[in-house]
Amino acid sequence: MSAVAIHPLSGAGRRSRKPSTATARRGVTRGLPADCPVQRSATRTSTPAATAAAAATSHREPILRAGIRSLEDGLTHYTSNSGILELRQAIAEQIHTLYGVAYEARSEILVTVGVSEALYLSMVAVLDPGDEVIVPTPCFVAYQPEVVLAGGVPVPLPTRVEDAFQVSAEALEALITPRTKALLIGYPNNPTGAVMTRERLSDLARVAETRDLLVISDEIYDRLVYGGHQHVCFAGLPGMRERTITLGGFSKAYAMTGWRIGYAAGPAPLLAEMRKVHQYTIMSAPTTAQIAALEALERGESHVQAMVAEYDRRRRLIVGGLNELGLPTFEPKGAFYAYPSIAATGMTDEGFAEALLGEERVAVVPGNAFGGDSSFVRCSYATAYDKIEQALERIQRFMRRHG
Repeated sequence: MSAVAIHPLSGAGRRSRKPSTATARRGVTRGLPADCPVQRSATRTSTPAATAAAAATSHREPILRAGIRSLEDGLTHYTSNSGILELRQAIAEQIHTLYGVAYEARSEILVTVGVSEALYLSMVAVLDPGDEVIVPTPCFVAYQPEVVLAGGVPVPLPTRVEDAFQVSAEALEALITPRTKALLIGYPNNPTGAVMTRERLSDLARVAETRDLLVISDEIYDRLVYGGHQHVCFAGLPGMRERTITLGGFSKAYAMTGWRIGYAAGPAPLLAEMRKVHQYTIMSAPTTAQIAALEALERGESHVQAMVAEYDRRRRLIVGGLNELGLPTFEPKGAFYAYPSIAATGMTDEGFAEALLGEERVAVVPGNAFGGDSSFVRCSYATAYDKIEQALERIQRFMRRHG
């Protein structure tokens, strides 16, 4: 089944944005049923949705203008393979300000075409054929395939809702073999919304140091945390900076999915090898997008805080609603996903998703798409508040028939 989210036609892994033109909007909605929420949203605007849309527009406008100005000014040439220096400096400054980790902008920051490219580069640059990479699951859909594409062997490390989907040092130790090269983690987590405590991360750091593991830490959702949780940058833990590649980007906190801008931060020798692969496959990330990303870092913080507050409002709505409907839902403290158990229905995740889509025009993602078991589905709350309310009403009807 195609990967979708609780609002119809949203992407499986990385957040999609509403089209900005009537033509694009028609392209997205073409062929959908008339009663599908995304179809109706093209012509109907309610107060909560209008408020959210206005906030999103306010957030995007300076970024859009910066990109447009760069085109008008003729800034359409290649940049340095590593990216515009000013952008790398701003990225390094933000990481240091937020997490106290210092990186040298010229040699330890690499601007990439989204975090997906950064993930690919880290795998290709460090893995030899047959090297094993331990990957906690459920996880972002690309993690295990990227290991395979680089000639490595992904080793799933299942996590459980009973443990808040956190990874234990004991479970990690049990999977290490002489072929283990790295640990690939992604917290806050897609699809569960789980976060890792400092204590648990410190336990993993001790294992990484003792067993000489490289750690690739995907922290794309680092700014989207709730309920008092404070994100911990893995590279900021004692002894971890020199054995960690940190992946980050602009798609989530700045809603810049289509701009395709991410970065890798890490020790200069590792980044030098990643840069070689990058320069011969990509050359450089798009110049216009880099300039827009710099604008986001320099002037976007207030908008990030507003987005976090709005996501938190939606998070409480969807988690509370799903629990009330008899779909036990772990409290996510990061990202913008809820991960309810559908075991009470007696259906598989794919059966549940297909039936819910067919009967109520509400789309969710089967848990097995993320390497999880078949008793969970993923719901995204990266959509308007009133769409979530509408989806919950439809799920309630569905549960009356199947719960």
